[in-house]
Amino acid sequence: MTPDNATDLARHALLLLLSVAAPVLVTALLTALVIGVIQAATQVQESTISFVPKLLAAALAAIVTGPWVLERLVAFGREMFSLP
Repeated sequence: MTPDNATDLARHALLLLLSVAAPVLVTALLTALVIGVIQAATQVQESTISFVPKLLAAALAAIVTGPWVLERLVAFGREMFSLP
């Protein structure tokens, strides 16, 4: 494996990592933003209130995007094992 191939492989792996993690992270971020606005409007500054909705939203996003994520990871694994 040449250094160029290794660099391309690392770049592909990092882009895959970002695309696989993005749905869950963006969902948690948007949920936290909405809850933060609601807490600011109601002046309820309890940190535990925001934890459960973020956890549920992230879990739901992981369940919904799970098949797509698995498909991408399996394709990447097959590509890695088929390299000469």
